[in-house]
Amino acid sequence: MRTSKMLALSLAAGLGFGMVGAGAATADPGQNRHDRTNCQISADGRDVKHVIYLQFDNVHFTRDNPNVPSDLEQMPHLLDFLESNGSLSTNHHTPLIAHTGNDILTSITGLYGDRQGQAVSNSYRYYKPDGTTNSASSFAYWTDGVADNSVPTPADAAPTMVGPDGKNAPAPWTAYTKAGCDFGAVSTANTILENTTVDIRKVFGTDGPQYAESKADPAKAQADYVGIGVHCAKDSKVCAKGTTSPDLLPDEPGGYDDYKALFGAKYVDPAISADGVVRSTAGAPITDPKGNPGFPGFDAMTADNSLGYVAQMQEAGVPVTYAYISDAHDQHGATSGAMGPGEANYVKQLKSYDDAFAKFFARIHQDGLNADNTLFVVTADENDHFVGGKPTPANCDGVTVPCTYSQIGEVNANSRGLLATQQGITTPFQVHADSAPNFYLNGQPGPNDPKTRAFEQAWSKVTADNPITGKTDTISSYLADPAEQKILHMQTGDPLRTPTFTSFANPDYYVYAGGSTCTPTCVALGPAFAWNHGDFAPDINTTWLGLVGPGIRNLGETDDVWSDHTDIRPTMLALLGLKDSYVSDGRVLSEYIENWARPRALVGQHGYDYEELGAAYKQLNAGVGQFAAATLKAATKGIVSNTPGDAQYLDSTAKLTALGAERDALVAKIAQLLDKAAFGQQKLDGDQADQLSAQAEQLVKQAQQL
Repeated sequence: MRTSKMLALSLAAGLGFGMVGAGAATADPGQNRHDRTNCQISADGRDVKHVIYLQFDNVHFTRDNPNVPSDLEQMPHLLDFLESNGSLSTNHHTPLIAHTGNDILTSITGLYGDRQGQAVSNSYRYYKPDGTTNSASSFAYWTDGVADNSVPTPADAAPTMVGPDGKNAPAPWTAYTKAGCDFGAVSTANTILENTTVDIRKVFGTDGPQYAESKADPAKAQADYVGIGVHCAKDSKVCAKGTTSPDLLPDEPGGYDDYKALFGAKYVDPAISADGVVRSTAGAPITDPKGNPGFPGFDAMTADNSLGYVAQMQEAGVPVTYAYISDAHDQHGATSGAMGPGEANYVKQLKSYDDAFAKFFARIHQDGLNADNTLFVVTADENDHFVGGKPTPANCDGVTVPCTYSQIGEVNANSRGLLATQQGITTPFQVHADSAPNFYLNGQPGPNDPKTRAFEQAWSKVTADNPITGKTDTISSYLADPAEQKILHMQTGDPLRTPTFTSFANPDYYVYAGGSTCTPTCVALGPAFAWNHGDFAPDINTTWLGLVGPGIRNLGETDDVWSDHTDIRPTMLALLGLKDSYVSDGRVLSEYIENWARPRALVGQHGYDYEELGAAYKQLNAGVGQFAAATLKAATKGIVSNTPGDAQYLDSTAKLTALGAERDALVAKIAQLLDKAAFGQQKLDGDQADQLSAQAEQLVKQAQQL
């Protein structure tokens, strides 16, 4: 969610690209998708003319109920397109903490949260000078400061997207705009305005009509300026048709002067549509909740609306489009209430998503976009965990027999009340509420402070009676203090937003800080939400990635390659002949690329060396890789220990700190070599690759021995 908070059945299947049913909207006759002039996204024989990047919010390849077809199985037009034309990796993973904000930002930058600033999302807390904390949103425009609208000026001066040096992290669109390509952004995290408060002030200032409108009519300002944007190439014919604003990136490596952008539907829609109206894939005008033309809201960016914008941008001559598609298992348009697998409204909503993809593929096929000239990248953020009882009837499949649930909803746990009543802990603190809650103790005490240690040990013992299972659960499964948070890429360039510690809870639980008593109860079902994410858990951290386009191998469904969100960016740029100004945390997934389309240093034996080293690198560096999994378990044992003089904890922390430093040094060396091979045409030395792979594997073993 953007908020802080049939295989044999009657499903249409077996349809290849461009063979979907009729009824698609036609291209806007007043537009010409060939208006662009100097977009350079082809290299070494790869005839790529368009890029379509789609990232779902919580759409699953795996089944949440073994009898009910998964989300993707219920979208056969998309599933068949990916499997028939390219590669669908089912061994793809999230970063930590696994949330919409961090996942999308990691995917589009190729950087973990410690390098792009949003390891704790979709909001985070930050320390103030008095030692207490405030909350800020992870969703804010790329160059915005801490997005806390509760105060005139946040005490923390760091950017939302803070890099390790304290400056703004590099923006993901510049590789494209510098290559002469307009970059269309459809609700993609922080590449567009996210709100009508801090973002309006940052991008438009306080002297213009946009700010005046945001004060007089925030709902209209939301529809006009939020959620939609185009970052313009310098010779953009599309942007010449609209009202642009300066695209300011003062910290961008290498500079970024004299670029422009269109911010908001008010300025984008007239530039991409002859009549100023953008339509969904069903042909309906996309409007705000009051029916006026404009952005409908992030939760309303369902497949028909997001894909409608993507198609319109491509038809208008915007060759690179990135889009967010809201999740399918929340009731869009409803005031509250979660849905479980196989419920009638859930199945109906997935059917509407499938219909949208059918019409989208037909429409862009008519426009001339296809697997021979367009790079399609489709993925999903965290693969959230369903919290609910058994369905009725037991054999329901959701399609021929609808499912119903008498018990549904995350188990809400009041940490303040539980700590006070069970453990006698009344230390002042706040929590970034989550299934992976981050605890911020007042005064920002250090990890060795007796107050911190007593608090951590107490929290590790807190239990709850699960209203769904009837069992008594220990709420916290794993604990990470600053030493382990650093290993997990959770320590950003802004020390004020570093939690005292993080708890990865039982995935059924959503932990918040309520009152200090349990009257009437500290544990209860929260029926408005039934899908938890953020946790360290296989069903949350494993998702999927689909690749289709020139140079992509047609492997269909495959789990042969372990990858995570950081690998998406370098894989795309390698296919497009582009390069970032920084070294990614990911690596090129060359296993999915035909030999003729690979960077030249990734072919033949050198390619095998690259893949071997890349695989070892991922398990050493990824937030949910083998090294991270082992150190998190070791950190938890040390944190919960209570030995004389805290000897076990101190010893564990010293070992983790030293091992983490070794990991970081080796990772930096490997990342440079992988980057030079993929983007600098410097072939790997086989012996060196073997040695580095062995060193990486040895560090993983050392972590596991802890």
